[in-house]
Amino acid sequence: MQNRFDITGMTCSACSARVEKTVGKLEGVEQVSVNLLANQMQVSYQEDLLSEQDIITAVEQAGYGAVLHGKLKQEKNTHQQQLDENTKQMQLRLALSVAFLLPLMYISMGHMLGLPLPTFFHGTTNALTFAFTQFLLTLPIVYLNRKYYQVGFKTLWQRSPNMDSLIAVGSSASLIYGIFAIYRIGYGLGTQDFALVDHYRMNLYFESAAMILTLITIGKYLETKSKGKTSEALNKLMDLTPKTAVVLRNGQEITIPAEDMVIGDVFLVKPGQAIPVDGFILEGNSYLDEAALTGESVPVAKTVGDTVLSASLNKNGYLKCQATKVGENTTLAQIIQLVENASATKAPIARLADKISGIFVPVVMTIALFAGLGWYFLGHSTFEFALSTAIAVLVISCPCALGLATPVAIMVGTGKGAENGILIKSAAALENIHHIDTVVLDKTGTITQGQPQVTDIHLIAHLSEHDFLQLLASLEKQSEHPLAEAIVETAQKKNIAFLEPDNFTAIVGQGIVGEINGQIYYAGNRRFMEEHQLSLSSVQTKAEELAQQGKTPIFFADQKQILGLVAIADPIKPSSNSAITKMQELGLEVIMLTGDNEQTAAAIGQQAGLTQIIAQVLPQDKASHIQKLQQQGKKVLMIGDGINDAPALVTADVGMAIGAGTDIAIEAADLILVRSDLLDAFDTIRLGNEVIRNIKQNLFWAFFYNSIGIPIAAGLLYPFFGITLSPMLGAAAMSMSSVCVVTNALRLKKFQATPKPATTACPIELAASEAIICTEEGGKISMTTKTMTIEGMTCPHCSARVEKVLNALDGVEARVDLAAKTATIELSQDVDDATLIKAVTDADYQVVSLN
Repeated sequence: MQNRFDITGMTCSACSARVEKTVGKLEGVEQVSVNLLANQMQVSYQEDLLSEQDIITAVEQAGYGAVLHGKLKQEKNTHQQQLDENTKQMQLRLALSVAFLLPLMYISMGHMLGLPLPTFFHGTTNALTFAFTQFLLTLPIVYLNRKYYQVGFKTLWQRSPNMDSLIAVGSSASLIYGIFAIYRIGYGLGTQDFALVDHYRMNLYFESAAMILTLITIGKYLETKSKGKTSEALNKLMDLTPKTAVVLRNGQEITIPAEDMVIGDVFLVKPGQAIPVDGFILEGNSYLDEAALTGESVPVAKTVGDTVLSASLNKNGYLKCQATKVGENTTLAQIIQLVENASATKAPIARLADKISGIFVPVVMTIALFAGLGWYFLGHSTFEFALSTAIAVLVISCPCALGLATPVAIMVGTGKGAENGILIKSAAALENIHHIDTVVLDKTGTITQGQPQVTDIHLIAHLSEHDFLQLLASLEKQSEHPLAEAIVETAQKKNIAFLEPDNFTAIVGQGIVGEINGQIYYAGNRRFMEEHQLSLSSVQTKAEELAQQGKTPIFFADQKQILGLVAIADPIKPSSNSAITKMQELGLEVIMLTGDNEQTAAAIGQQAGLTQIIAQVLPQDKASHIQKLQQQGKKVLMIGDGINDAPALVTADVGMAIGAGTDIAIEAADLILVRSDLLDAFDTIRLGNEVIRNIKQNLFWAFFYNSIGIPIAAGLLYPFFGITLSPMLGAAAMSMSSVCVVTNALRLKKFQATPKPATTACPIELAASEAIICTEEGGKISMTTKTMTIEGMTCPHCSARVEKVLNALDGVEARVDLAAKTATIELSQDVDDATLIKAVTDADYQVVSLN
């Protein structure tokens, strides 16, 4: 059983380490991971030994709060709203703290800068007024920031001190010493010991306590603002979720919350509206903008039977669809879930930081204690100097920077990936892809388009191309082989009528035979023809030439001779060659793994720019080839899309499934590409490298800052250079350290995906009334779309008649929706409104409007 919990009360990495350690000790817990940035905990446990409540109780006993993920959202709306609320409260707290700090600093230190002060603050006789006023100005700041004391002393009492404990102890020491100084000043004034009064009047430390609290709050405010930016991509995805949907219930159109939709609901989508759930089109045609899900800016043409995805924007057509996936099962919901899950996981690189975080605060408190005692007893310094040193050590130490180093980079990286159609299942996958040195590619559907096409028709006999295709396609129409589909599709495009064959027989792995108009015909491979004593001499040379180009020859013959052949190929994707070249430029070894024969595989490999090819691999043997590469010490990334790729995807160090792949392949993979484009695979490798580089920079800064800052604060440089660090400077440094880590991670938001080849799509932006048809040559034809409302249509015959008269006009393509009583008219050339209206009215129907 795996569950996610929202954790409250964590302020630094020591807190997350404490929660992780506490839950990890529970019997039945298999794995636990706490994310400080997201304030979440993911736990895998045995249900028969442990319950959700047991886990919540353990967290609460450790001094923190916990609820099952989702419940907190129901109580306090969304995580972003909570973040905004916390930011506003912190902003108010900060403003009030600064309002009291400014007069406090003016009174306590203004005279050092020659600034004028009221006379009742001057001199030894007014020392009590001078000190007590500072105390009164400090109290509101202490109260406003009381959370540091509440949490800090609570965790200290539970022997699990955190960053709040350091702040609480450091500022309390300053505050208590200031109160002690007031009593000493009062005593000095009472006994006329003015030397004593002057000594304590100049060493009050109220301003240190107030400045520490205010500076830490400034740092926390900036950190919170920056944290909000790290999850912008996730918030944008959540904002895309449609709130309502128009559904047909009992023949009536009603608007309901999208979350109330059920599978099988028929819903309507007008131009400009978003698709509320996943489904397929029952009626209508349109262009859908799927950029939010795939990162692809070019709208996709959709017609009856096509799949529609939630959050896609309907650009210009009226659609009637049926729901197939609703609620948490929609594509958008699953993408959000993947991004959230990845953000909640930890990369292996964070383990060292986690170990140090667990002992960091106790070690720092020990160093502060020894530094203070050492300077007082061994350094022959004043008590004030020793106290200042101890406080500086406490407040300069920053476990936050350690705790934030990894999660902020992971959250920004996974969010940026989702923006570009790259879904990352875990932080470990990002780190592992950074270490890969070998990329293994499946051929069909990964390098190639996965859609075989007829590329050549070579005729031998007296038949025309039309008759040849009619006979061959009529025979192949009965076959279920993927290559047969390519031949049938070619015949359909040429509007060739099919004949009905008799006595059809398919021989697996060889070919097919059937009788048409009393004549027996054969279609198949070389072996099939030879078994029927049909000579291939007339097409031998051509067949070999086509095979060398990576094409598969299909021979067609009657009982006497070969009539001709067709060549079928699965063309490589436009971006495959570019992506493979870029991977090789990164120093990666790229290998193609395929079940094709060596000749075909070599031809495809040559087109794709590959030199290493493993051909004739059976589906069950793909995983063993991955293992052989791993045994050679290689770190392998496997990219595939089919069911037969799933074992190899699991076996590889990193498995990547392309979006057009099967559910099984996607389930087995660590990374998912929403688009079936190898350039996205290259971008994923780049993104992984950038994220891990960013994490290393963050960890270096966190370790460097603490390893340098703590010794300086402890006075290590004082005997040699006379350099000391005041508690106020220490607090300022601590505040900025975590801000620097978060800001560095935000640089990942500048990551840009590799531009796709210009031939893959037309660079267009559709308006509500305009469509663009992309040609195979990469050109584009502009089409104007108009909507006509028509009265008088009562049955399918009426709508068919209106559609027919409109389509009879040159440059007009019309689709009639009987239920909506409208005709969607696409114009590829100028046709005036009067002509359109006349065509419909001449058919005895009334045009109400034309827009």
